[in-house]
Amino acid sequence: MQTPSFETLDPRFGRYALGNVHLERLYTGCRWSEGPTYVPAGRYVVWSDIPNNRVMRWDETDGSVSVFMQPAFHSNGHTLDRQGRLISCEHGGRCVSRVEHDGRRTVLADRFEGRRLNSPNDVVVKSDGSIWFTDPTYGIDSDYEGDAAESEIGASQVYRIDPDKLAVTCVIDDMVRPNGLAFSPDEQWLYVADTGASHVPNGPRHLRRYTLDASGRSVRDGELWATATVGLFDGFRCDVDGNVWAGAGDGVHCIAPDGTLIGKILVPEVVANVCWGGPKRNRLFICGTTSLYAIYLRTTGASWI
Repeated sequence: MQTPSFETLDPRFGRYALGNVHLERLYTGCRWSEGPTYVPAGRYVVWSDIPNNRVMRWDETDGSVSVFMQPAFHSNGHTLDRQGRLISCEHGGRCVSRVEHDGRRTVLADRFEGRRLNSPNDVVVKSDGSIWFTDPTYGIDSDYEGDAAESEIGASQVYRIDPDKLAVTCVIDDMVRPNGLAFSPDEQWLYVADTGASHVPNGPRHLRRYTLDASGRSVRDGELWATATVGLFDGFRCDVDGNVWAGAGDGVHCIAPDGTLIGKILVPEVVANVCWGGPKRNRLFICGTTSLYAIYLRTTGASWI
């Protein structure tokens, strides 16, 4: 029996909503929760509390919560690279950084063509080891989520960091405020949210889908793929079937590969971002405004996310 945690809008969603499963709130007490990432080696989730300038840690083995890092450069999105190292988007550092196995912090990218980045927001790692990230201005728009400053680049773009040379190239320059991003399971497409409505009247509140070129190093043929029906899309991740699970104003929206909104996980707060975790990768961890939530689903996360 489907619980009130789910809303089915298309029969296809029925295969993903487990019966008698409810949304669980694991922790509350943040100001703006963002960027969850599950660390399999330690069976824990880290996520950002951006205004409080800290990264939190929830332990799956006993349910305890602790401060993982503070100060934390007003970090936003996180992911793991293919060696299990934590990759972070820093508003305060205006960079993408990596925590090495010995705990050292390495700045991977903080400039494009000699100018400082705005405030990297969300990040994914492709199967070839390259790092792709969005760079809107949210972290420099005010002192709430970082340090107020003018944009040196004068645009909000999407970038790729080469895995060998760490060279930074711009891969998307036609968005107002690029935000969340994820690859389809086969890496044929790159999905990117544009939350430009936060800055431009009647601005974009949609997901765009870009085709990767033959080299896998750039994209082409961007198209409008889905529009947020409540609030704005923020962060998201794909499952193994190619569905996109996206944070929105009323919870998590499940969008089928054809762009149809097929169902929702209803959350009592605006959702920023999500990640897959658990031993079977069938548990979706969800960052609401002040809280960390989780729910079990009848699907698993795309393998390298």
